[in-house]
Amino acid sequence: MENCAPPPLPLLVLLLWGCCCTQSGNLQDGLYHSRRACNETLMLQRLPICGQEFEELMKQLDTKKWCNLTEFIVFYDYFSNCTEYETIGVGCFWPNPLAEGFITNIHRQFFSNCTSERIIWEDPPDEILITLILIPVVLTAAMISLVVWCGKRSDILWH
Repeated sequence: MENCAPPPLPLLVLLLWGCCCTQSGNLQDGLYHSRRACNETLMLQRLPICGQEFEELMKQLDTKKWCNLTEFIVFYDYFSNCTEYETIGVGCFWPNPLAEGFITNIHRQFFSNCTSERIIWEDPPDEILITLILIPVVLTAAMISLVVWCGKRSDILWH
């Protein structure tokens, strides 16, 4: 009978890795979270700092450009990183419902007038539609006919 015991070195490495993760924090959903308790009160005090900085940056732009993402993407990236940093800094997950609520309020403040107009798609006129359908059908039939004809005439065409 063969020995089915796993090799000791990989087992030891796996055991040490598990101990390190459980002692220093939790590895959950691929993200590291500390075991420190979430201080929601402190988080709600720090997040407005990010909002104020974002507001100051947005005031540099003309309000007509607030709906153009390319105009403020750097500001928004800073705002997003700031909220993440402050939230994780007080031991909370990011995003969490409170942080999302804060971010949603910022969106309401700056982007509530950025509604996109819906495009109503219409079918083209029947003449164009029939043409667009028939062209590929006719070309496919012609190519198939050409392949069949060449296949039957291969003795003449290749010699």
